[in-house]
Amino acid sequence: MKRVLAAVLLGFGLTAGAVMANVEDEIRARIAPVGEVCVQGEDCGQAAAPAASASSGPRSGSDVYDAACTACHSTGAAGAPKKGDTAAWSPRIEKGLDTLISHALNGFNAMPAKGGCSGCSDEEIENAVKHIVEASQ
Repeated sequence: MKRVLAAVLLGFGLTAGAVMANVEDEIRARIAPVGEVCVQGEDCGQAAAPAASASSGPRSGSDVYDAACTACHSTGAAGAPKKGDTAAWSPRIEKGLDTLISHALNGFNAMPAKGGCSGCSDEEIENAVKHIVEASQ
């Protein structure tokens, strides 16, 4: 009986040890660094130069609208005129495209500068304004 109990306890001990090792491996994997810094002039092994991001130029007005403008201009949030609402856009369009672009770039009423799209270039914002105007005339 003692031998059986010893064998069972040994089995539990081995299983618990394996489980703890697995948990520790999982913890190490979760807190592992996501990258390394290689300073110019140091030998950093096989550190490759970062790949240059290929830019195909500014995004289209439709792409910018879908990514940044649609949240307010498709719902009317905070009084934003809805894209395609001719009655709401007519008095704005009458002020001229330059005014609309200036409002979009610098913010106007409840709309923050660039509509909150800080990663958008001025050209992309201009493209989005033109897209909305074309759809709202």
